[in-house]
Amino acid sequence: MHTPHDPFVRVRGAREHNLQGVDVDIPRDALVVFTGVSGSGKSSLAFGTVYAEAQRRYFESVAPYARRLIHQVGAPKVAEISGLPPAVSLEQRRAAPTSRSSVGTVTNLSNSLRMLFSRAGTYPPGAERLESDAFSPNTAAGACPRCHGIGRVHRTTEELLVPDPSLSIRDGAIAAWPGAWQGKNLRDILDALGYDVDRPWRELPAEQRRWILFTDEQPVVTVHPVRDADRIQRPYQGTYMSARRYVLKTFADSKSPALRAKAERFLVFAPCPDCGGSRLRPEALAVTFAGRTIAELAALPLTELARTLQGTSEVARVLTDDLKSRIAPVVELGLGYLSLDRSAPTLSAGELQRLRLATQLRSGLFGVVYVLDEPSAGLHPADTEALIRVLGRLKAAGNSVFVVEHHLEVVRGADWVVDVGPRAGEHGGRVLHSGPVAELAEVEESATARYLFGRSPAPARAARAPRGQLTVGPVTRHNLRGVTAAFPLGALTAVTGVSGSGKSTLIGAITEDLPGVGRLVSVDQRPIGRTPRSNLATYTGLFDTVRKVFAGTEEARRRGYGVGRFSFNVVGGRCETCQGEGFVSVELLSLPSTYAPCPDCGGARYNPETLEVAHRGRNIAQVLDLTVEGAAEFFADTPAVARSLAALLDVGLGYLRLGQPATELSGGEAQRIKLANELQRGRRGHTLYLLDEPTTGLHPADVEVLMRQLHGLVDAGHTVVVVEHDMSVVAGADWVIDLGPGGGDAGGRIVASGPPEQVARAQESATAPYLARALG
Repeated sequence: MHTPHDPFVRVRGAREHNLQGVDVDIPRDALVVFTGVSGSGKSSLAFGTVYAEAQRRYFESVAPYARRLIHQVGAPKVAEISGLPPAVSLEQRRAAPTSRSSVGTVTNLSNSLRMLFSRAGTYPPGAERLESDAFSPNTAAGACPRCHGIGRVHRTTEELLVPDPSLSIRDGAIAAWPGAWQGKNLRDILDALGYDVDRPWRELPAEQRRWILFTDEQPVVTVHPVRDADRIQRPYQGTYMSARRYVLKTFADSKSPALRAKAERFLVFAPCPDCGGSRLRPEALAVTFAGRTIAELAALPLTELARTLQGTSEVARVLTDDLKSRIAPVVELGLGYLSLDRSAPTLSAGELQRLRLATQLRSGLFGVVYVLDEPSAGLHPADTEALIRVLGRLKAAGNSVFVVEHHLEVVRGADWVVDVGPRAGEHGGRVLHSGPVAELAEVEESATARYLFGRSPAPARAARAPRGQLTVGPVTRHNLRGVTAAFPLGALTAVTGVSGSGKSTLIGAITEDLPGVGRLVSVDQRPIGRTPRSNLATYTGLFDTVRKVFAGTEEARRRGYGVGRFSFNVVGGRCETCQGEGFVSVELLSLPSTYAPCPDCGGARYNPETLEVAHRGRNIAQVLDLTVEGAAEFFADTPAVARSLAALLDVGLGYLRLGQPATELSGGEAQRIKLANELQRGRRGHTLYLLDEPTTGLHPADVEVLMRQLHGLVDAGHTVVVVEHDMSVVAGADWVIDLGPGGGDAGGRIVASGPPEQVARAQESATAPYLARALG
């Protein structure tokens, strides 16, 4: 019998994903870290079980409408959880925020700044006070009427609309117009209006060209089509639409991504001429505080904004103090280089999560469980100490903090560790240790213990001699001012520095046309697809071969099933209820829509007839359910499939299922899938590989596997450049370029460059002390 004040969250019989009937007791009011190799089941325990159950119980207490839908989404597979407080999840959500979302809106700092301008701003003589809404580009009261608060307008030019002026209109000079009958229709209307559609475009008078492309008039005219011998065409009333009008209308209104993408090719973005890109109405921009407009203050880095906010009147002082106290935790988490107007889609997942964390510090909630997903992702070691302090403050405010984390410093700073393993997928899913951190040292099976207590020294590696160098720059962009960097060719270079120091900007300047690059492969963390339709098997191309194997079986040939029958994207073989997605989207009124397994195929994606065809006792849905490791055994004698699977195993992804939807993959997993895709291609000539934080979300044991691959590429004569915060990786590099010394305006220059031992001694470098520790 548990008392109502049970100091533990007690989980019994958890079977979510690969968890093997896990029983575990986790203390409340403590900082608890969940560790284990990638794919071991730690997220399934922290998010898939504990957080999911807390959320389900919350919905049990709300309106029946939401409750009915939540049941469809399903409760976690767990026998019982007791002692569970309400939970708040701070995941590294991959869902792209909209372009209207910014640092200011994510942190609610924009609201406070707008209130300051409304109540304490300096207004022009005779102007009346504005409500705070009038200072928001996201409201009708504040948005610039010309660009609707976006800050940019779409424009088009004659050169874009007519790329080849030697063609006549009839021959398709106006490339922006639609194809087929719709384009013919517009050409016939022009002809009926008296324009010469058979003369080369460049020979038409400028006045006519301008009207044809840019007019806003929509004249209606009777068209007598040229009669085709085989069919009678009657005259009709045709309405003219200029090329610009057609492109803008298609881009704004079309539901077809392909048509929108085509229209976008004929558009350029330009700052709005009315508001200059500030997104606001003139009345709002006429109000100042400390001599600056709200747009100017929103463009300042947060550290500088805090310095600028000096209240004069009593009202102003109250509001500026509030703003400064809200900015402080954001700066403390190493994000002081961001400005309020920085668009949310341009932030990394780690930055977004830390912004939400800073906001939670001010929320004053207590008695809840915060479940965090690798808050240290993308953090320089210097900022990790601040993160541990912030997590400590959340705990001190009377909360439980559960963190899924690989960073050893965060693990060392925890009160309690839950280590899941021993390996990934079906070889994991057990709790190896749940208790104080020091006691983990006794657990032989634990991969975490090996690194936490220093029992796995990094292999010593002789530095390679470069065979030339690649000069990049001078680069002037964001906070880089004329920076020139030299990257050795045929070596592994690590680019380091605190968040916002300019690392991604610098490597973004490496392009294929620089002398010495050869082939350039940039492997980023963007998702490999945005819907459950895209998965590991389709992205790597191995699914094409698997479908051929199934189409070649005796049963398939007898039934006349071709390769297309085994695609879940094509009518015929797929389940039509979910159209081959395996999931149906459940709309939750005011909540984001969520996916639930298809009621007819139960997530199998195919119709019953397709599933009757088997290869070695497994149907196509069961093959998609195999892990990469299991599939490698199953397809050992099919070379084309085996090669793709071997590349995935080499980057440590043996635990992923072939049919795992892209929506379930982390950024680090997506990046390694892309790398595996490159590795299986067979490399021709010299290639330069660019990777932005490839170890994000990786356990130290997985980092070792990944680095073996990257060093293998260099040994084969290629060049690898990584942006990296993991000092064990930096210590094993041939060359280090360290940017800084700070973030934003305090960074943006090369502080040190050279072999790791040399950079570790650099006086000004924020990286040096941590690198020196890693080098021992």
